[in-house]
Amino acid sequence: MVGFVSLVGAGPGDPELLTLKAVRCLQEADLVLYDALVNPEVLEFATRARRFCVGKRGHQPSFDQRTIEHLLIVAAGRGERVVRLKCGDPFVLGRGGEETLALAEARIPFEVVPGITSSIAAPLLSGIPVTHRGLSSGFSVISGHTPKSWKPLLDAIRPNVMTLVILMGFRQRAKIASYLIERGWRSDTLVALLLAASTDHAERWVGTLEELSGATPE
Repeated sequence: MVGFVSLVGAGPGDPELLTLKAVRCLQEADLVLYDALVNPEVLEFATRARRFCVGKRGHQPSFDQRTIEHLLIVAAGRGERVVRLKCGDPFVLGRGGEETLALAEARIPFEVVPGITSSIAAPLLSGIPVTHRGLSSGFSVISGHTPKSWKPLLDAIRPNVMTLVILMGFRQRAKIASYLIERGWRSDTLVALLLAASTDHAERWVGTLEELSGATPE
């Protein structure tokens, strides 16, 4: 008997921002494999499931991606209903595509449940629209994890033509700001750092690219 896997987006953190379908998947799950940054309150919907954290954290011991995929396949192969609970949306810098490919190759039935991505929710909850008539008619979402991920994309974008949303870029913030200025972005371009959006621990800093370029590395 083969089970079923649901790749579920947990949204930016606030449990009230979960979709109804995400809640139902959690309530019906036998096993939940969740990301490190998932709000513990979200897990309370999984009333009958076993729960294991398989999240990745920068510069800390983390689960290998292939190991996560193996756990999904093995559990579903035993006939279990499995929820892979991912922060934000499963397909926005969440490796959801890799996991669906692995499940498809193993012939495991699955579904993907969209979640509210923090790339839009975090600015919105801080009062910052990612598009605004007369100022920005588009936006790009970029991984700020390493220069290898963000440099090629920033090279392809003309300065000051759209809003940039950079996820996982806190450690690289000064380097990114300096690089944007080198690429021709105005040094007085407004910048916001948003942490723990939609939670009680939310923080916001607003300044300019020039100010951010002088930030002390973590």
